[in-house]
Amino acid sequence: MLDKTNKTFDQDDLQDMVAANDSGGRNPYGFTKKLIFAVAILWSLFQIYYASPLPFVFQEMLRSVGLGSINVVFDDTKARSIHLAFALFLAYLSYPAFKSSPIHHVPILDWIFAFAATFCASYYLFFYGELVTRFGSPNTQDIIVGIVGILLLLEACRRSLGLPLVIIASVFLLYNYFGQYFPSSWIVSHRTGSLSHIINQQWITTEGVFGVALGVSTKYVFLFVLFGALLDKAGAGNYFIKTAFAFLGHFRGGPAKAAVVASGLTGLISGSSIANVVTTGTFTIPMMKRVGFSAEKAGAVEVASSVNGQIMPPVMGAAAFLMIEYVNMPYSQLITHAFLPAIISYIALVYIVHLEACKMDLKGLERADAAKPWVISVLRGLGSFITICVVYFIIEYGLSWIKTLSPDHALAIVSTLVGLVYLLLLKRVAKFDDLEIDDPNSPVVKLPSVKPTVNAGLHFLLPVVILIWCLMVERMSPGLSAFWGSLALCFILLTQRPILQLYRRQGEIAAATKQGLNDLITGLESGARNMIGIGIATATAGIIVGVVALTGFGVQLSSIIEFLSMGNILLMLVLVAMFSLILGMGLPTTANYIVVSSLMATVIVEVGRQNGLIVPLVAVHLFVFYFGIMADVTPPVGLASFAAAAVSGGNPIKTGLVAFGYSLRTAILPFLFIFNTDLLLIDVGFTKGMMVFIIATIAILAFTAASMRYFFDHTKWWETVLLLLITFMLFRPGFFMNYISPTERHIEPINIAQEIAHAPVGESMTLKVAGINQYGTPIEFFAKLNVPQGNSGEERIQNLGLTLLDTGEQIEVDGEMTHKIIIDEAQMDSAAEKAGLSWDQTILYVALPRHNTLAKEWMFIPALLLLFGLGFNQIRRRRKIES
Repeated sequence: MLDKTNKTFDQDDLQDMVAANDSGGRNPYGFTKKLIFAVAILWSLFQIYYASPLPFVFQEMLRSVGLGSINVVFDDTKARSIHLAFALFLAYLSYPAFKSSPIHHVPILDWIFAFAATFCASYYLFFYGELVTRFGSPNTQDIIVGIVGILLLLEACRRSLGLPLVIIASVFLLYNYFGQYFPSSWIVSHRTGSLSHIINQQWITTEGVFGVALGVSTKYVFLFVLFGALLDKAGAGNYFIKTAFAFLGHFRGGPAKAAVVASGLTGLISGSSIANVVTTGTFTIPMMKRVGFSAEKAGAVEVASSVNGQIMPPVMGAAAFLMIEYVNMPYSQLITHAFLPAIISYIALVYIVHLEACKMDLKGLERADAAKPWVISVLRGLGSFITICVVYFIIEYGLSWIKTLSPDHALAIVSTLVGLVYLLLLKRVAKFDDLEIDDPNSPVVKLPSVKPTVNAGLHFLLPVVILIWCLMVERMSPGLSAFWGSLALCFILLTQRPILQLYRRQGEIAAATKQGLNDLITGLESGARNMIGIGIATATAGIIVGVVALTGFGVQLSSIIEFLSMGNILLMLVLVAMFSLILGMGLPTTANYIVVSSLMATVIVEVGRQNGLIVPLVAVHLFVFYFGIMADVTPPVGLASFAAAAVSGGNPIKTGLVAFGYSLRTAILPFLFIFNTDLLLIDVGFTKGMMVFIIATIAILAFTAASMRYFFDHTKWWETVLLLLITFMLFRPGFFMNYISPTERHIEPINIAQEIAHAPVGESMTLKVAGINQYGTPIEFFAKLNVPQGNSGEERIQNLGLTLLDTGEQIEVDGEMTHKIIIDEAQMDSAAEKAGLSWDQTILYVALPRHNTLAKEWMFIPALLLLFGLGFNQIRRRRKIES
């Protein structure tokens, strides 16, 4: 990555680094280059067509003229097949086999591999009718195509993503085949390893390579990657960077704070941490070094902020779209759960930069505008917020009115109104000069003025607003939302230059139109080439998912992990985090998430139930996702750290270590929202949500101060410990309050009917149950249910789907004797059955909420008083030293 003298790379070297990792390192000439270009554009056009309503419109038109037998609507499996065919073809033409392989032409063997891989991926298209008739019984031809297809997929994965994922997938395939020969006493043995079974699972059905992961890549991820590529090509990347510097560059350590915000905004554009580092880092890192940051710290700030771009809603990277399929929830709901941890993580990173600047007594850059009084700034910010709220309500009620008044023409009317808004924005933009890309290495760097900078790219916000509106307000699918956002961007790319020329009366309309068309075409090509690695990764990870489903390895792994963690949920989470970090050293975030979530998610949920912690599935998947994004930070393989070091000239390992230290605030959040789901805004109203946001922000800042050993002054060891204690009190107030004022009361199972007869409907109750797991091992676990409607306790138990039986026996529970009550029946699809209750389980006790107890939020008061006292003491100490 770096030369021996550790000098910074030039821009061409950096772009080559991005290309080698994201879109292929090969740059052929002549016909091959044109073919790659054309195929990439064709792939983008196919994905736009597939995500749009057009196939159904065309199908209806064909049906109306008697040509309904011609099918122009692609089902999900056919679309996945086409998606993988494009990815494999471009992978073999874009990625050389070895470092010594030619990069300016494609060897004949790569051409053979490209066409063979394309045929194997498209096999479902060519033999659809036959495959349906012999479903589950592949013939010799199917098996040969499947074997060749898997081998070519693994080779394409090796070229585009490296060996780690190939090795893991190969180990699982070998286990799938040879596991049937393991002694039956081995816990990992199975009986489903014939070649016919494996190929049918992996290549013929949608349980392996063509499974959920590739389906999400086809349905959602491509359009979001394309959206980012088009937004970048339109010029939004430079606009975001300049805007961040205009607002923040004059503060202490300002360039580093601007780098954090710019990288977060650029996360909308790039799903690649490496591309994000290079895009923003070539500008921000030299600026950070200019104000006093060391090469390693400047690179680490850029790495930490770029990697965190993948957790920032509304666009959270490819893994987020997989999550909505695995957790089975709308994307808008996932964004709601992910918002608070992401935003406080970024706030903490800005605070880290501030503390580093304070420790080194750094200054900001000279601002171009005269400083406004802080009161004026606050009033302007408040006015902008109120304006946004007013506009939101006008748009929401206006759209509802349009849909009610003219449902058949609503789309045309809304499109016209959006077009008018776009023209008005461009009219405003035309009054200001275009934003040029500055040279951060120039001798004199002056911050851009706020007003002309913000106004020079207002129209870039329009497609982002459309995307967010479709996702969050209209509740459209992610794919359709990205389609409308991408369509708006296509229109902007085609028209922004000529319309601006027209407004500015510069007369070069034809040239501007041609340039806009070129921008659109290159944006379509860039989006497709950025998807090669993701398409290959999701398909290869599908092999692992297929093996787990076919062999039941996930269930077997559960018992192994339970044994290693000794049933302790915290130790289990630490093991999963370490597992994710180890995998992250070689796997991209998406593949890492697929592997770890498919293996570990249900294990965490089950172990949590056995420890009395009912963990929502979304919290578990976000836990895995957060540690997956650390893949590009973790030394010694963190590629984003190497990219940042290439820009800064620093040591890449040291850069990675510093970045990992900066990322600790991201690493603790998953542990916290597992134990305190308020951080994910689960079952939290608006008022409580605001309080959770404020307290969580204070808590993460306290933890950041502890990890940086600096608050208002350098902290002593006991002050660091006190800050950590304050952090814990704020993040988990219930841990302490439960000792002061217990929130539950235990009742004997024989009294359950009598007690829940008087309990409020909807009140939560927890049952501790003893039973037998799937291995025949006795276990105890907890199940949470809500009190249902019913005129009596017996009727309410029946409405839960439970039939209880008093055996007449006595058993010992927590040192006391009680009646043995067993579950005689748990009805199918009832609340009890969904909670994991089943026949012949023994209810050990029932826990109901105590009333008139102290709310856990009272713990915030002593925590905040301690924090205030610590801060006051440090300020007094610093002033005493200074005087």
